[in-house]
Amino acid sequence: MMIMDRIALILVVIGALNWGSIGLFQFDFVARICGGPATLLSRIIYTVVALAGIWCISLIFRARESFSHAAED
Repeated sequence: MMIMDRIALILVVIGALNWGSIGLFQFDFVARICGGPATLLSRIIYTVVALAGIWCISLIFRARESFSHAAED
């Protein structure tokens, strides 16, 4: 697994935990740490997490390819 894959997965997990805390407790960790949901730093963090999620979409297809290669062997 590439280092970029690991970083993306870590960011996606952080984002998922943040969304879970919003859904369950109405508490946004990123907004709290950065001074609000509309601050530049919060928006940068939200954008980086979203880009990590997009990167992780490629992991789904790469995993599918590796399974099909293993089945052929």
